[in-house]
Amino acid sequence: MRKSLCFALLAGLAALLAAPAVFADAPPKGDPAQGQSLFQEHCMACHSLDANRVGPMLGTVYGRKAGTVPDFNYSPAVKASGVTWNAVTIDKWLSGPQSFIPGQRMNFSIDDAQKRADIIAYLKSLKK
Repeated sequence: MRKSLCFALLAGLAALLAAPAVFADAPPKGDPAQGQSLFQEHCMACHSLDANRVGPMLGTVYGRKAGTVPDFNYSPAVKASGVTWNAVTIDKWLSGPQSFIPGQRMNFSIDDAQKRADIIAYLKSLKK
């Protein structure tokens, strides 16, 4: 009995010590209202929510397969990527489009993880 109690306490302590490492890699929680402001500041020079511009429309990007907006001239790399846009893939894209999909045409990234999370939360909130 005493041995199993000691083992349980040590296992619990080990779990508590490991927990911060697990949560440290979790992405920040995004704020859609802040994301809307950041979208307007960083994205609207090339993108619109409901019309193709220099970049494709983004109002329905969350959950959409990359390279599928009608009447937009995507790079062959994006068309062939097989990517579906979700929190993980949009975050990878915004943090380094060229490293995520080599050969694509967007030359803009956002280094700040919280800003990316906010923009992603905004784009997700637009999904109907």
